This record gives sequence, structure tokens and C-alpha cells, in this order.
Amino acid sequence: MNQSSKPDQLRIVIPADQIQKRVREIARQISDDYRGQTLHAMALLENGFMFMADLVRSLEVPVTCQFIKPRYRQQGGKGPGDFLEIFFSHEPDIKGEHVLLVEGLLHSGVTSEFLMNDLRARGAASVKLATLLDRQSARRVQLQPDYFGFLVDEAFLVGYGLGSPQQTNRNLSYLAATNQAVPMT
Repeated sequence: MNQSSKPDQLRIVIPADQIQKRVREIARQISDDYRGQTLHAMALLENGFMFMADLVRSLEVPVTCQFIKPRYRQQGGKGPGDFLEIFFSHEPDIKGEHVLLVEGLLHSGVTSEFLMNDLRARGAASVKLATLLDRQSARRVQLQPDYFGFLVDEAFLVGYGLGSPQQTNRNLSYLAATNQAVPMT
């Protein structure tokens, strides 16, 4: 789908060409930082899959890819996210390895901080965070990404891997704001 044929009620916030240019810049920086080393990229699903795909294709260092699926479960509490389960595509063997956690959108930072601490506890040599979008205004923990594409404040974004509550619009090549008032966690 090209930018001129966007779905109704979406306003383009970051066009596809700008996203691709920034992803290549981030990949160049990461490649420089990890020159001569193998990088273990771990994408947070679902929002991080498209960013991860484009990012690893642009890296100039050896890279392995793995996926992490957080699942939030309400457990006798009053709100979502009371209990967090994390699923790896397979148990990571990262002892002594350099890990890059990849997210599409860094929001509260709670999940990322938890994962980064867990990966360090598993013996990773280093753990860094790359996110395409950084919504610093929503941060609930002291966490800053090591690599980021764009600062955003829009209430709800779709496209380039980010989906609506109905899980649609992830396939858009651009990022768009929608008038839906659905919070992202």
C-alpha cells in the first residue's frame, strides 16, 4: 500500500522513506558499535517484528535472531499488566554474548527493563535496547534506549508493525496516528 492510499481516519506521522532512512542510520551505528562481534537480536512481539526485519537486513555484523512474546494477565488485580509472563521462541543461550533487545515502541519501559535485567542475569556480556519509537512521556521507569528512531507523543499509532486493537494496519509501510483513544502498554 502506498502512502497516498492510506486507510480512512489515519494521519501519516512518519512516512515510509523517512522510516527506512532512519533504520539504516541506526543499523550503521549498531554495526560500528559491534564490529568484529556477533550480535544476538531479540525482538519483542508483536510491535517489533517489522523493525527487527529491516534492522537486521541492514546490519553489517553477524547476527542471530530470536523473538520474545510478553503476555499480560490480570490476576486478581484492578488493571491490566498485573502479572507478566514472558515467552522466548526458545530458551536463550546468551552467556557471554552481546544482546540487542529490539522494540517497535518503547512506552512505559516496564517490560523492557524486566527483560534487560533477566538477560543480564542469564549471563549476557552486554544488553542494549533499540526501539524505532520512543514515547518518553509515558515512561514509568528510568530507562533510555541505546538506539532509537523517533520520539513520539501521539496517543495511538499504527503501521510499520504496530497494530490497532483489532490487529489491523500492521502492514502499512508508514506510521500513522488514529483517532482511537486506546492506551498502549
